[in-house]
Amino acid sequence: MLSDVMEDYLKAIYALQTEDGAPVATSAIAEYLDVTPPTVTSMVEKLEDRGLVEREKYKGVELTPEGETVALEVLRHHRLLEAYLTEHLDYSWNEVHDEADRLEHHISEEFERRVAEALGDPEVDPHGDPIPSADLTPPEEDDTTPLTEYDSGDAVVVARVSDRDEEELGYLADAGITPGTELEVVDVAPFGMVTVAFDREAAADSERRDQSLPENVARSIRVRTVDPANETPETGVGGA
Repeated sequence: MLSDVMEDYLKAIYALQTEDGAPVATSAIAEYLDVTPPTVTSMVEKLEDRGLVEREKYKGVELTPEGETVALEVLRHHRLLEAYLTEHLDYSWNEVHDEADRLEHHISEEFERRVAEALGDPEVDPHGDPIPSADLTPPEEDDTTPLTEYDSGDAVVVARVSDRDEEELGYLADAGITPGTELEVVDVAPFGMVTVAFDREAAADSERRDQSLPENVARSIRVRTVDPANETPETGVGGA
């Protein structure tokens, strides 16, 4: 049996590996989990003893196949719970992360199966994050890009939004920026503010609704390019 904290570490390492590649620095894990580096070092030693991570001195850690399987199972629980809480219990999308964090370690596989069935086996959670399959196959490689990587005039569709900041999610919900929202980048200020337009095909600028986003918020929004000719999302920046 693994403790809740051990599972949290494995899930964090998986998230960091997915975002930045392996190995993952202990300092990055400490920042992600808001703990001290010595605390991370102590826990990594325990995970290594159990064969769940491999550690390379001065470089960082990487999940073993067994560690990745555990991380994917916890992640599946978490994202299914987020979907269930929003769809069936009327939670808002900025309330579900912490609730799912508390529950993800304690549900049975039968409960997980029934939740997935009640939801129709969704592929993504309310924030657009992919839900690992029942056989714990890792999701396909992410083809989205942070909004901050785009320039004025680019048309994009929101694919995913980070669920880690409740206040940030509330801000985006109020602004109407959720997965599936089409936007046009209007301006990228030198100091980092990104302005986007919702009604990008309005006949006159006066009819268009603009929203300015702080750089840290824009960075948490992952998008795909939209081809103006056929309105279909492309992968990567400029279709790359």
